[in-house]
Amino acid sequence: MTATGRTPVRVLIADDHAAIRAGLRLLLDAADDVDVVGEAADGTSAVANARSLRPDVVLMDLRMPGVDGIDATRAIRAEGLAEVLVLTTFDLDEYVDGALRAGAAGFLLKSAEPAALLDAVRRVARGDGVLAPEVTRRVLAGYAGGPVPAAGTPGGDGRPAPDPRLAGLTPRETDVLAALGRGLSNQGIAAELVITEATAKTHVSRVLAKLAVTSRMQAAVVARDAGLV
Repeated sequence: MTATGRTPVRVLIADDHAAIRAGLRLLLDAADDVDVVGEAADGTSAVANARSLRPDVVLMDLRMPGVDGIDATRAIRAEGLAEVLVLTTFDLDEYVDGALRAGAAGFLLKSAEPAALLDAVRRVARGDGVLAPEVTRRVLAGYAGGPVPAAGTPGGDGRPAPDPRLAGLTPRETDVLAALGRGLSNQGIAAELVITEATAKTHVSRVLAKLAVTSRMQAAVVARDAGLV
């Protein structure tokens, strides 16, 4: 337990560079509300250790030998083993998009300040999503500026084709999905919709279940693809 009586956030570090793992462990262990429970040097070990250690958050590098971070993220999220916070040197579009579609709850660059990293770990453990400021604008622009369907196809008038999954959402859940698409936290959703944070969290869980996605970031992708943002 921490000094405040809370259970520390359990973190697994996955990176193929031992020096980086050591540095991250040193940083995270300095916080009294974070507990590093294990390390992994590749994607295969990351999945195996997530199964055995059941961390709250996996800090995941993307470029690792063998099974890469995106495939490891997909496996971890498919089994509901932990939330995944990607921490990488690369902010290329294909890495960002691949990580978010695989179910990562957040994406940070290794150049992030220590305080920002710790805050991201805590937020992801609480169920929020995190996206590095360096890539947020480009990700949003990418979804806003995607290819326009050709005439005669669904959405050929320039609007995105309807996503059948949205038909199962209530009007309030659609509002929540739109808020997720804008990157709002549970607290932000609660303030915008004038509901309690606990109610916002419940709505988010229901939206994820109805959309058959495993993370807020995947829901945000659905919202943007559907033109809700």
